[in-house]
Amino acid sequence: MTDGESSQCDKEGEHTDSTASTRTQFVVKTGLIAAVHATVTLLVLYFMQFFAWGPVQFRLSEALTVLPLFFSAAVPGLALGTLLANLINAAMTGSGALGMLDVVFGTLATLLGALWTYRLRRRSIALALAGPVLFNALIVPAYLPTIMAAMGYLEVFYDQSFLGVTASSSFIYMYLFGVLTVGFGQLVIVYGLGLPLAKAMPRILPGLKQQTAGNITGQSKMED
Repeated sequence: MTDGESSQCDKEGEHTDSTASTRTQFVVKTGLIAAVHATVTLLVLYFMQFFAWGPVQFRLSEALTVLPLFFSAAVPGLALGTLLANLINAAMTGSGALGMLDVVFGTLATLLGALWTYRLRRRSIALALAGPVLFNALIVPAYLPTIMAAMGYLEVFYDQSFLGVTASSSFIYMYLFGVLTVGFGQLVIVYGLGLPLAKAMPRILPGLKQQTAGNITGQSKMED
């Protein structure tokens, strides 16, 4: 083998090692984010009860939806965390098939919101964080009344009158009511807690500062 061939083999070996290392880091980050998100979500569900899963919900764990601003691994990580949390919650509450609605569609809302945040991370941070608010507000209210009805809470949450119209009188009214209330809760958590967290993260984790601080101030430095 000539010196040139040897050098080429060394470069290929280094590239392979680098690729494997990058993939390993991605998997580790994904697992870590999923574990943290699932744990925080379950704690919130346990301690906040109705205010974590009803039409008016303030899931503190939704503040973690800012993580796709910093890590591509946060996209599958947040979705996997939501899937795990909803599966465990369904098993603990015995909600059965109805609980699978939240497992499937709640996870879908999280995934789409995380993708939105990641895709728009180089633009406006306020616009990027609109994803989790938008998709949860549009998707969750579509199946929530079914779960509430099965649990006997439909009248408790939806028997509200606005401008002479009772939300529980039809599905469309319940859906629109949910869009407003779920969207409001998401807005409060994502922008009230998540945005300050996003701005603080480069200071909390100095390793992120060089890669991500520019994005928080409107520039485009970011982990790919």
